[in-house]
Amino acid sequence: MRLPQQKLDQVLDRFKMIEARMGAVTDGAEIVKLSKEHAELKPVAEAVERVLKARAQVPELEELMALKDPELSPLAEEELQELKASLPELERGVALLLAPKDKDENASAILEVRAGTGGDEAAIFAGDLFRMYSRYAVTQGWRVEIDSISEGDAGGYKEIIASVTGDGVFGKMKFESGVHRVQRVPATETQGRIHTSAATVAVLPEAQDVEIEILDKDIRIDTYRASGSGGQHVNKTDSAVRITHMPSGIVVTSSEKSQHMNRAIAMRNLKARLYDQQRQALDTARSDARKSQVGSGDRSERIRTYNYPQGRITDHRINLTIYNLPQFMEGEMDAMINALIAEDQAERLAMLEDEMG
Repeated sequence: MRLPQQKLDQVLDRFKMIEARMGAVTDGAEIVKLSKEHAELKPVAEAVERVLKARAQVPELEELMALKDPELSPLAEEELQELKASLPELERGVALLLAPKDKDENASAILEVRAGTGGDEAAIFAGDLFRMYSRYAVTQGWRVEIDSISEGDAGGYKEIIASVTGDGVFGKMKFESGVHRVQRVPATETQGRIHTSAATVAVLPEAQDVEIEILDKDIRIDTYRASGSGGQHVNKTDSAVRITHMPSGIVVTSSEKSQHMNRAIAMRNLKARLYDQQRQALDTARSDARKSQVGSGDRSERIRTYNYPQGRITDHRINLTIYNLPQFMEGEMDAMINALIAEDQAERLAMLEDEMG
């Protein structure tokens, strides 16, 4: 897409204005605000300058070609061809920087995996998914800490909630929210029949720099003894914490050994859930406008099928099938995640084109 000159000039004017103000203001709060905007705009301004420089070189090279100089003209023609080939990619880079962004792109996240339909096999699959995400997190340099866990009777998890901390967690993981379906022969199946089970995944951005007000009168805090896998893992005191947010009906838990820590973890997760409600309302409004939007926020949507007999994973939102299921379940998810990000980028570019009319 070719960006209007006026739009590019507006970016540079805004960046120069911020730089000028940063050298003049003395108020600490405004300095922080301007510094943040300056940091966000700097890569955009630099990308815009590269585009403007390339555009300015086109007529200069065309003039050199018009001279018909036996030495200069062929060189100018070659350089012009290279420039015209690179210019669309330069402009696309600027367009992506200018397109509507998810302000939680770089946030850490709360990961929730729950067994769905399928009994014991669903819990085992939920465990497989959590292991897959944990291994992917390692490849990204993220830290995973379990906040709450309910184990399945035959293995896996009925529910597991964890904090995933690092740079860009939510931006890469947000498309995992939804219903994941597995088709395979369970270990307990004696006849070799393929069963279909499901697990649900929710990825919530941690509510950072957002004011989420939680009134004391709106919550009920209960303590209880957490169940575990037995033996030394069972808590001997009522240290687990359950917080119920009455207005929304949201219930969060944490079952570490320290009750003080559990309160802090549960409150953080409650804020993330309430913040996510706000995000989902916005996502629904956006997806009503664009039905093809990848991140529609619909948690009941079946997004992916894991077919073990055929060794394939199919993402139903972008109709992409990958035949490397064993490696995928070991955390090699980049091909799928990058395809989802690319689809999202295309949607954001389309929104920018709509805005520019």
